[in-house]
Amino acid sequence: MRPKLDAVRNGVGRIGSETPSNYMTVVIIASWGPMPMIDVYARADLFPAGTDRQLGEELTKAVLRAEGVATPGPFHLNNTAAYIHRMDPHAVHTAATDGPRTVRVQIITPPAALTRAGQKQLVAEVTEIVARIAGDPTQATRTWVLLTEAAEGGWGLAGTAFGREEFAALAAKAAAARGTG
Repeated sequence: MRPKLDAVRNGVGRIGSETPSNYMTVVIIASWGPMPMIDVYARADLFPAGTDRQLGEELTKAVLRAEGVATPGPFHLNNTAAYIHRMDPHAVHTAATDGPRTVRVQIITPPAALTRAGQKQLVAEVTEIVARIAGDPTQATRTWVLLTEAAEGGWGLAGTAFGREEFAALAAKAAAARGTG
């Protein structure tokens, strides 16, 4: 059974089974812990020259909003990375053509960083950003957004593989800093 997440986004929450005694406190990643990673794969000629920074910044802010980060601070903005992969037009293929104008955006988040509503919001917002920056409203129909959660313990930052134990330690540290622990 997949753990249930009851959380205040951008704060401390609980993760565990339906039984309160089986809950474990964790810090929701959007508040302090490891940040999401964004990869955009597109033909080199799909986005206008000089728009990579705008694309990365807008996608980063969209992900953080979807995670519930109302006011991103320097930690969020400095650690959420966006990689823009401008590919040779002939390196992108579909069954119909060898030069399609498709875009693949993959966003990797720590486990349970997005609620279902956050997932829906993020896919809609990412699709709109890609189409607008590409300058082609029809681009939305050729934009794939893949939301991927890292496996338990499969999210590393600063030499630490974050899992339930590490998130619990972060939660305890955050609660102590707020004087609520």
